[in-house]
Amino acid sequence: MDSVWRAALLVVTLGATLTLAQFPRECVTPEGLRSGQCCPSPTGVVGDECGSSTGRGQCVSIAADNRRHGPQYPYSGRDDRERWPLRFFNRTCQCNGNFSGYDCGRCRHGLTGPNCDQRISVVRRNLMQMSGTEKQAFVRALDQAKRTVHPDIVICTRRYQEILGPDGNTPQFENITIYNYFVWSHYYSVSKTYLGQGQTSFGGVDFSHEGPGFVTWHRFHLLQLERDMQDMLGDPTFALPYWNFAIGGSDCDICTDDLLGARSSFDINSISANSVFSQWRVICESVDDYDTLGTVCNSTETSPIRRNPAGNVARPMVQRLPEPQDVLDCLELNTFDTPPYYSTSSESFRNSIEGYSAPQGPYDPVIRSLHNLAHLFLNGTGGQTHLSPNDPIFVLLHTFTDAIFDEWLSRHQAGEALYPEENAPIGHNRRFNMVPFWPPVTNAEMFVSAPENLGYSYEVQWPGLKHTNKYFRKSYERPLLTLSSFVARAYTLSEIITIAIVSSVLVVALVGGVIACAVRARSYRSAEALEPLLGETFRRYSEDDRRFDKSQSVV
Repeated sequence: MDSVWRAALLVVTLGATLTLAQFPRECVTPEGLRSGQCCPSPTGVVGDECGSSTGRGQCVSIAADNRRHGPQYPYSGRDDRERWPLRFFNRTCQCNGNFSGYDCGRCRHGLTGPNCDQRISVVRRNLMQMSGTEKQAFVRALDQAKRTVHPDIVICTRRYQEILGPDGNTPQFENITIYNYFVWSHYYSVSKTYLGQGQTSFGGVDFSHEGPGFVTWHRFHLLQLERDMQDMLGDPTFALPYWNFAIGGSDCDICTDDLLGARSSFDINSISANSVFSQWRVICESVDDYDTLGTVCNSTETSPIRRNPAGNVARPMVQRLPEPQDVLDCLELNTFDTPPYYSTSSESFRNSIEGYSAPQGPYDPVIRSLHNLAHLFLNGTGGQTHLSPNDPIFVLLHTFTDAIFDEWLSRHQAGEALYPEENAPIGHNRRFNMVPFWPPVTNAEMFVSAPENLGYSYEVQWPGLKHTNKYFRKSYERPLLTLSSFVARAYTLSEIITIAIVSSVLVVALVGGVIACAVRARSYRSAEALEPLLGETFRRYSEDDRRFDKSQSVV
């Protein structure tokens, strides 16, 4: 047993270093920005960069991906995010062994102790299967994260060209809360490329969607929030739960006042006043200013969260959640991604889980499935890419998406070679440092099995299986009926007759349903893909003209 433990620990030490975005306060001084070096000491001792005196790490030059990217982004040298993060810094801490963090002063995810050699259990569970006390604790923790200033990180509010302010000596950074920082990171990854005063900003760029990096980027995004909340709570075992959105139907089971907030009785597009989330205000809403003035979203809070699950009557296709079978079909796809490694890819697991292809693999410009469909079902803030993390349902939606990704990696024994090395959209190549995480972390570092390499696991029962994944402890889901459970015993004549009658009725109903669906699909097919949500004007997880003139990124 001891040898197994040591082997498991060794595997963990080979995993990705925990990083943060955007930059540590210690590095955004005029001197630090001009030097291009961000290698703080975990002890504050001069000369102890990255804890080098105790073997924690060392200051090294940053390697940035220089392989060809896809044709979606036609510029060079116009965006601060190109070859991230070299526009801002070119030297960072590289941590040894189990050490992690921007100064190598922390432990890798799933480890603790003075020497970071004590394994801890971080298990993500179904929110609906947690106890009432656990649910309340999670809601309180989210609200606390919304109100707690991040202890280490500040965000830039101007492009690099103006990062030192009008006087050339005042860094344009500000504090932000832990949860708002989670929102800001997502916004920064999807924002347009500013081309200059009087020019239309370029929207055909997205560093976290519509490419292979969709699953790896959001995986690290969640990992970062989970770690920040662990530190905030002083609980290294704290785990983000997930929302199993593949339940079909038009009910949002987590949209209750004791969980993520019920629908308001006075405004169907708002959250009930009985929920703490009705008091939340969004950030990164002023996209017109960002695009015309060249500014960057700051931490200013503006409007309430908008949400009306299944309420988009103009688009029946987004009034129902994905079905359990959709998950099974997606998991059966053998290829991680296919050329052009974009939202038009067919037979691609990534494009199917993201939701631009059918769960079975074929690309269809009208289809929205799985992740995208779940966002659009929420019908409001959660359906607009630059705003979506403002709705805390985003966290639980993406943990379930990540669980599906991890299950796919396990089933297909996927290795790094399956991830495209080049020709993916900018930001999505295998060795690209994901924007805007710091210190740099590549897509490849997140393309690994989470239980073995990243220090967390999922407790989930996949549809159609009688047992959990080998890394999952047990199932809290109701068992699914299988064919074998019906044929395990002999039936009486009356039972056989009853089954025959019921089967006939079901066949008739099925045929009628298929005909009705075909008629309805034909009538809606031409218009549904471009219907707006709540009459708002920002880009969402549904627009099909995004390849020609993107507004804000499609979820």
